[in-house]
Amino acid sequence: MMVHYNEMFEGEAVREPYARLSEWVRTMPEDFRQMKQAEAEALFRRIGITFAVYGEGGDPDRLIPFDMMPRVFEQAEWRRLERGIKQRARALNAFLRDVYGRGEIIRAGRIPARLVYQNEAYEKAVAGFVPPRGVYSHIIGIDLVRTAKDEFFVLEDNCRTPSGVSYMLENREIMMRMFPQLFRKNHIEPVDQYPELLRRTLESVAPAKCQGRPTCVILTPGHFNSAYYEHSFLANLMGLELVEGADLFVDGEFVYMRTTQGPKRVDVIYRRIDDPFLDPLCFRPDSMLGVPGLMDVYRSGGVSICSAPGAGVADDKAIYTFVPEMIRFYLGEEPLLNNVRTWTLWKDDDYRYVMANLPDLVVKEVHGSGGYGMLVGPKAGKEEIETFRKKIEANPSNYIAQPTLALSTCPTFVEEGIAPRHVDLRPFCLCGDRIELVPGGLTRVALREGSLVVNSSQGGGVKDTWVLSE
Repeated sequence: MMVHYNEMFEGEAVREPYARLSEWVRTMPEDFRQMKQAEAEALFRRIGITFAVYGEGGDPDRLIPFDMMPRVFEQAEWRRLERGIKQRARALNAFLRDVYGRGEIIRAGRIPARLVYQNEAYEKAVAGFVPPRGVYSHIIGIDLVRTAKDEFFVLEDNCRTPSGVSYMLENREIMMRMFPQLFRKNHIEPVDQYPELLRRTLESVAPAKCQGRPTCVILTPGHFNSAYYEHSFLANLMGLELVEGADLFVDGEFVYMRTTQGPKRVDVIYRRIDDPFLDPLCFRPDSMLGVPGLMDVYRSGGVSICSAPGAGVADDKAIYTFVPEMIRFYLGEEPLLNNVRTWTLWKDDDYRYVMANLPDLVVKEVHGSGGYGMLVGPKAGKEEIETFRKKIEANPSNYIAQPTLALSTCPTFVEEGIAPRHVDLRPFCLCGDRIELVPGGLTRVALREGSLVVNSSQGGGVKDTWVLSE
């Protein structure tokens, strides 16, 4: 039987980081808890904190479940994670600079060329171009799981447009509003400086042709996008314009924004749309979301795009297996955070092993996200396993497999009271003229008993994440 590490308890004893929370929970009347839970849901709904689920019919906008029981890290635990996250961010950006340049890691035989150059996320349109400060991925969301007191693993890297930071900030805001006494009794590191750090990061990678303080904007696909709330939320906090493709146009060497006072030059675009839709003259000609001519201006140094087109080749699930090698190759260091053991099904030995052990493994699509396109073997029935087996047989290179991890649990408020539920963590690492991250991140929780899938689209919820000050 798999044993799951409970982050609040060591045996029967409450771990020190949770000592004050334990007393808080123990003395909270049930009717008060239910009242506060309803208050939290009302705040989320009033503020408009929703996410979208498509393809299920009805209203796609859903209220994200919020759990009032925070997840807590000691300062020493966080420092270790922070060092590992920054190391990984440096290596991922070094890899992107390399594969869009000389490709030294491929020449050295450390990564197969076809995994990079035949990858659908590799953008030939930017080969040979180096963005300002050599940074390709400016906001990296690194998903972490815990399996024991001192064991953390990286589950995946998100180098394109990772979402969820608005939940991190709003979770904290709502907890402080509802339980101010908790924050008086506990010394908790703040996270509210994130918008300021993000704006500074964007400004630090302004293009060479920028004159004066950079004008930055957030480019959104529009209000039908599942993360639109986050786009508008960040724009408001940073004091930036939220624009759609139709609000921008190219004239000569620059990109301009339409305003009531006339055109205004734009220096940095924090894009929240995917590569294929950025520029119909360079990528998908049917895109109505992008800006015609944008890539010409980008390549000529007239505008910065964050994160850079083509950054997605670094967070492909097949490339993920080589990140420890990137750290050794580019940084000359040993990884501070380990990968999860991963089988790549384009290798014959790995393929045979996975096909013989499907009921025991988690299998994921290389380009999948959101908890879709995956098989959790121990939780799947025979019919589901056999259906998935046929998908793998049809295209083995489209899948990777990992063991079913004993994900840690955190106490979570459920209908019957408080119970352990599985969690992961997504810290947000900012890369510009320096690498920074706020102390905390988005803790996602699998609210269904026994579930290992934390994605909100699959029934997961969110928690506030505390890092205690020393």
